[in-house]
Amino acid sequence: PLQEASQSIIYPNNTTPKLIFAAVVSSFPTQNTPRIKIKKIILRIKRIIIPKTTSQINFLNKNHFDLQLFFYFCVIIIKSIYYLYTKRNKMELLKVEHVTKNYSGHKALDDVSLTVNEGRIYGLLGPNGAGKTTLIRIINHITAPDSGTVTFDGHQLCQDDVMSIGYLPEERGLYKKMKVGEQAIFFARLKGLSRKDANLRLREWFERLEITSWWDKKVEELSKGMAQKVQFIITVLHNPKLLIFDEPFSGFDPINANILKNEILRLKENGATVIFSTHNMSSVESLCDDITLINSSKNILTGSVADIRQQLGANRYRITIEGNPNELLQRLDGHILTKDIETISPTQTSVILKLTPDVSRRELIKLAADSVDMTSFAPALPSMDEIFISTVNNFNKEHK
Repeated sequence: PLQEASQSIIYPNNTTPKLIFAAVVSSFPTQNTPRIKIKKIILRIKRIIIPKTTSQINFLNKNHFDLQLFFYFCVIIIKSIYYLYTKRNKMELLKVEHVTKNYSGHKALDDVSLTVNEGRIYGLLGPNGAGKTTLIRIINHITAPDSGTVTFDGHQLCQDDVMSIGYLPEERGLYKKMKVGEQAIFFARLKGLSRKDANLRLREWFERLEITSWWDKKVEELSKGMAQKVQFIITVLHNPKLLIFDEPFSGFDPINANILKNEILRLKENGATVIFSTHNMSSVESLCDDITLINSSKNILTGSVADIRQQLGANRYRITIEGNPNELLQRLDGHILTKDIETISPTQTSVILKLTPDVSRRELIKLAADSVDMTSFAPALPSMDEIFISTVNNFNKEHK
């Protein structure tokens, strides 16, 4: 933030903001910093900002305080605070608060809330019929919630915001009799691009995905995966603030699915914000920063992928041993919450144990070393597939 804030400050002696930033951050004083240390810090910053010909000034003497340095430093701090405030408020691109939606006695969404921050890939997960599509339709302003609010880019979602959203639905919507290039330009113009800009951007995307030969083909001549590539390009072409992909890898072979994954990550690197709905949990692990899991119309799990895996993987370990794990399991009797045993080879066995909190990692290693021939030991974070299944099953058991 100091570096960002300092960009608009005029510095003396052609001093660059990076030098100021380095000097301040590398030696920033704390409340407990001794007086002599503070003096050294101020002198260090002074040598960078003030010309060497300037006479040495006692910075801690109020009668000779260097107002020039004081002014520059105060401006940096004030602009930093302003930057942090505006950046924090700008982070929330989409906010869904307590949204409820009913259809003829069926509750499609029940008090669902989530926040999608700028520049993140957000996974919207859940079993079939959980309410994901209803929420996507609300965000796209196709339907409205019965109660609750949806905020987009700092204001209540309205019809005009649709122009800032790119939506790739699970069911494809291309006109089969139209030529690919002609149709892509048509959709681009609906999103506000001129014919010239649309043509230039489309040619660039077609070259990147190596599909230039498809330009004059009719959509009905394309395979499902080929048509999916075209619709992906149409979705992202106008550089929308928010991209929504519903099962984007449907119909793709592994090679083309990987190409699309790389393009989604490239869009993120360029500042795009993505909502990603899928049943493919391996894609969630490789792409998503945050997730919300909806089940039976309710939000039952929300957070960053890393934090959720860490939290649900607490006290969960993978131990590889030579021989039979029974002695270890007997010693841990009463402390095992879950276990998964897999035979790796005729002599090796992998054991994944979720233990009660009272068993520390050190105690487990000691027990394993004393009871079995251990060849490896490591924390075992659960996969998103495991998290999805266990969270949904536990919720269903609790709400029978």
